[in-house]
Amino acid sequence: MLVQNFLHDSVARSPDKTALICTAGRFTYAQIDDTANRLAHALRVQGVHRGDRVGICLPNDFPAVASIFAILKAGAVFVPVNPSTKQDKLQYILGNCQAKAVIIDNRPVSIPAIRASEFPSIQYRFGSTRLPSTNIDLDLACLIYTSGSTGEPKGVMSDHSNVTFAADSIIRYLQNTKTDIIINTLPLSFDYGLYQLLMTFRFGGTLVLENSFAFPAMVLKRMEQEHVTGLPGVPTVFSLLLQTDISAYDLSSLRYISNTGAALSPAHIGALQGKFPLAKIFSMYGLTETKRTLYLPPEQLEKRPGSVGIAIPGTEVWLEDEDGRRLGADQVGELVVRGRHVMRGYWDAPEATAQRFRPGPLPGERLCYTGDLFRKDEDGYMYFVGRKDDILKCRGEKVAPKEVENVLYSLPGVLEAAVVGIDDPVLGQAIKAIIVPTNGALTRQMVLAHCAAHLENFMVPRDVEFRAELPKTSSGKINKKELSQCVASPAS
Repeated sequence: MLVQNFLHDSVARSPDKTALICTAGRFTYAQIDDTANRLAHALRVQGVHRGDRVGICLPNDFPAVASIFAILKAGAVFVPVNPSTKQDKLQYILGNCQAKAVIIDNRPVSIPAIRASEFPSIQYRFGSTRLPSTNIDLDLACLIYTSGSTGEPKGVMSDHSNVTFAADSIIRYLQNTKTDIIINTLPLSFDYGLYQLLMTFRFGGTLVLENSFAFPAMVLKRMEQEHVTGLPGVPTVFSLLLQTDISAYDLSSLRYISNTGAALSPAHIGALQGKFPLAKIFSMYGLTETKRTLYLPPEQLEKRPGSVGIAIPGTEVWLEDEDGRRLGADQVGELVVRGRHVMRGYWDAPEATAQRFRPGPLPGERLCYTGDLFRKDEDGYMYFVGRKDDILKCRGEKVAPKEVENVLYSLPGVLEAAVVGIDDPVLGQAIKAIIVPTNGALTRQMVLAHCAAHLENFMVPRDVEFRAELPKTSSGKINKKELSQCVASPAS
């Protein structure tokens, strides 16, 4: 199936159903289809044809949604870029993928552009007939650029079959139906945010599109007004939510909460269960290169609060050591993923592709080596340990920052926490905890005493720093790379 058929099928079933609620207004499936058809004709005039890459650099609103489907209808490949992206990075991405055009606001670009302000005139200048489809499902649907831990951003190549398989697998375990109303505060340039749109149009529901969770009260009010049933987020979103009084809002329609981007701590999961006792909580793990990889069935939360679950439907995972041997229960190794959701590789980056995407058990098949360390229990449920390149070495012992962070999150008064290593001539690396407190009552001594009571000696931070906020990536995750670069070794 082609991704634009998500929209086409929903138009055929329910043309007058409200598909999108956003800043620009309320739009039916038929209205979105009409605008996307007209914009597809405009792209053809710009010289866009099958397989060409077209950038989208717009906020979460109607023009961005229409643009995604217009580019697909034109047979091209959409490349979403966060509108907050700096000019040099934007130019790099557009140049790297050799974009034929870009749909953008008023920022200067060096390639042909369609401005969001032109959308009203496009409605009148171009016809609404649907362009004939020329693609097959092995053609690329989108390039999602991911920065990774080092180097320039890389474009993850997703073909139509990758996207369709991943969307269907996730819809299956979330049990989405056309009655679902999903709110999305994550950028459409982030694959987790993007798939809220694609999945909703696939199952024929309604998407409430917001630009951020910076003002929780406004989002909660919108959730109440629109009777939202699904709330996807990342740990930073849920940290804010847990500090918000929700008693003034009727959120009884909320059916589920889902998390990915980084593993939720058991303390956060418990607190969310307390705030939303009627909602199912899905703790999940994924990366752009596979979209989604693991999910924890909600009924397993109490038994396995630190787990991010099992392979999503239709896929397979296992752990390997550095010599490629498969590992058993209670051993730590790299997570390897097999399935139709394993993406095509990185755009114009054969060496990086060969490192991440390696041959599978069948000729021509590719596996994804995630670069993430996990352990699994006797029943095969996975527990995130840390990035291979994030593991710290203190006193000769390996320390997973996530394990220390989980302990920090269990301390009352901790809103956000990150653990990084700092160079130490004696210890090799010393552990530093950087904390955003909920108030001024938390002290360094309280943090260290709590860690000493719950961690082995070599895992207890040597230093604690309090900050008003932590740096974030464009997708809302804590930016460990920036933290590591700016943290100086404390005085002895």
